[in-house]
Amino acid sequence: MSEPELNVDIPNEAGWPIQSVDSLCSLISRGTAPVYVEHSEVLAIGQRCVASTGFAPDFARPHSHHAMRNVLRPESGDVLLNSTGTGTIGRSVVFNSPGTFIVDGHVTVMRPRVALADSRWLNSVLRTPAFQRHLERFCFAGSTNQLELSRTPLRVSRLPTPHIDDQRAMGLVIDTLDTAIHETEAIIAKLKAVKQGLLHDLLTRGIDANSELRPPQAEAPHLYKQTPLGWIPKEWEIESVTKACSDVVDCPHSTPHYQDQGMLVARTMYIKDGMFLETQASRVSERQYHERIARLEPQAGDVIFTREAPVGEAYVIPLGMKICLGQRVMLLRPKNGRLVAEYLLAQIYSGAVKDRIATLTSGTTNPHLNVSEVKDFEIPLPPFFEQQAIAERLKEHESRLQSEMSEQQKLALLKMGLMDDLLTGRVRVTPLLAEAAQQTGSA
Repeated sequence: MSEPELNVDIPNEAGWPIQSVDSLCSLISRGTAPVYVEHSEVLAIGQRCVASTGFAPDFARPHSHHAMRNVLRPESGDVLLNSTGTGTIGRSVVFNSPGTFIVDGHVTVMRPRVALADSRWLNSVLRTPAFQRHLERFCFAGSTNQLELSRTPLRVSRLPTPHIDDQRAMGLVIDTLDTAIHETEAIIAKLKAVKQGLLHDLLTRGIDANSELRPPQAEAPHLYKQTPLGWIPKEWEIESVTKACSDVVDCPHSTPHYQDQGMLVARTMYIKDGMFLETQASRVSERQYHERIARLEPQAGDVIFTREAPVGEAYVIPLGMKICLGQRVMLLRPKNGRLVAEYLLAQIYSGAVKDRIATLTSGTTNPHLNVSEVKDFEIPLPPFFEQQAIAERLKEHESRLQSEMSEQQKLALLKMGLMDDLLTGRVRVTPLLAEAAQQTGSA
């Protein structure tokens, strides 16, 4: 009895022939259970190696080189498909890593026939929402927490298949975009690492009259003084939040009625890493807004601070934003000419405030702070002009980081849209490459 044919619901605007996964691959097979050891030149590929960003060899675990019978060894260009577990099943990558590897029983190896299927194209098809829905509907079996990939329905699944030359051209486009994305990710990772070092230096050494970082205390001890918060420049003071701020206000105790339209509400879940996720945020009616600002209306330059669930997130209200306080947040209003909001924000995330929060909330099942604890936070306080210089230096770095993150998002969206166009035949890859080549030549 012949097996049923399962067509993947991918639009075929180019009229490509429909072929089964089995006909495109010379091998579709799961690996076997590894024999783990402490050290070995043989590494076993598990689900964590099949990451959304590509093959991750660092997660492979040593497998005994004495247990190499009946193991499945991947070849360069194989497509690895996670085959078990909610949240990981269905994820795929192209294997292209040097070294000696085997595949464990949670991963399926799909080996494209060189003359019929390009691995980059096949992997891109597997990752499409249409193919993921197909896998979920026809190829997964078992309960929610014990999902398994059934090989037979995968083998007989049929999909529109462009000519191998077109597939390879699509692979070239994919590689070009992936390279740009990975290069941007590397820049972002480097900028984030630099940011941490910059924060530490600025918040412990500050900026001198020549707009330069002071030398470290170990190199110039005469420039520093010892305090309960550690060594700080001699010109700095130690000040509590309540003295450096004109107002420290807790949120109203009543719970507002949230809605999709209306005035913005500062809620803990939408405050993260110094930013406010405005597009996702809750809102309240104008009447509730005025009720909640009766005590103090938030204004540009105020710092919103979360004192519970999670503790210690904050952001500075920008010019033009109208917002009221939700539950479990506080408003800190820096004194004019005394405290720069962006400097306070930096201290909350990387300085004395962060350390104090960690001390007050460690070992508790429901981490939270009360208002008096927040008021008593002490921070190193440089002269106002130096705070401004520190804030400006941080702003310059943050601006570049945000620019690179925006570029990464643009590239990811470009890849998503272009892959949808190419994999459905809506846009033909050969004319696209010819046009790109022509533009490059004329540039």
